Amino acid sequence: MLFNLPILYAYSIFTNMNTHQTIICLLLVQYYSGSSEPEMTTIDVRKANDLLRNGDYRYLDVRTWEEFMKGHVDFDDALNIPYMFDTNQGRVKNGNFLEQVLSLCNKEDHLVVGCQSGVRSVYASNALLEAGFKHIYNMGGGYLAWVENNLPVAVLTSKVEL
Repeated sequence: MLFNLPILYAYSIFTNMNTHQTIICLLLVQYYSGSSEPEMTTIDVRKANDLLRNGDYRYLDVRTWEEFMKGHVDFDDALNIPYMFDTNQGRVKNGNFLEQVLSLCNKEDHLVVGCQSGVRSVYASNALLEAGFKHIYNMGGGYLAWVENNLPVAVLTSKVEL
């Protein structure tokens, strides 16, 4: 939102606007500020754990496959769709990210999005919201905060045949 509504309300009192004028002003500000687009919500790892364990939420890990294999949030239906890939030139955005998410989720699904430290998940969450997803929650602090809070983790191991 472009304007801070409490400050605008205080301004309306200071300038002696009547209640009707104040309401119209607030509605106009809200209308013209583009408030119809969903805003990203960041939740802490404890809240994420509660939602994932007790609600209709699914975990989307946007780290690389290698990071995911080393350890991830412990949920049976956790998804791993990297938002970025590690290359010789550094990290590169996954050009198929939205397409890959849409192949496994619909825009009405409730998703908790996480990464290693909470940075990539912000970008991924915003991309999902811009694509029309309605219920996206960014997990602040990422997997590192999850581990620091002693929440359950899973590690995938490759089977080696002898």
